[in-house]
Amino acid sequence: MKSNNEFSKGVGAFGAVLGKGLIAGLVGTAAITLSQTIERKITGKPTSFAPGDAASKALDIEASKMEARKKFSDEVNWVYGTSWGSARGILSLVGLKGFPATAIHWAAIFYTAITIEPDFEVAPPINEWSKKDLALFALHHVIYAATTGFVFDAINDNNNDAKEE
Repeated sequence: MKSNNEFSKGVGAFGAVLGKGLIAGLVGTAAITLSQTIERKITGKPTSFAPGDAASKALDIEASKMEARKKFSDEVNWVYGTSWGSARGILSLVGLKGFPATAIHWAAIFYTAITIEPDFEVAPPINEWSKKDLALFALHHVIYAATTGFVFDAINDNNNDAKEE
């Protein structure tokens, strides 16, 4: 019976960090979306359809109208960013939190972002990006990872404090 109880606790802990990670990822996605919107307002850069275009290629589907393409791209962006929050939660299971977990989370997200879109041929490879574009892209992902990490650690720490009382 004891091992079954330990298994249940482990499954519960895994589910808890996944759920907290999804919440944190949702907030992080709001933060990166806001930072990208501000950049587009300042620079006049057009909205990127790359997330939706990559998903369209992966799923072998195509939006029939520009309005549908934008909506699909927005939805993919929110699902993708929210889902990445679960990775931040999983890092906590191996004892990582704070800056080390956020740095690893950022590196994983950034590497994926700079490789997946060129792999699906919806964005040029990074060696064709300007230094300014690469720096802004990195900054947006720092904003995502830092926000997600802060929210995750706050939720996780608050939950642990409540258990100790």
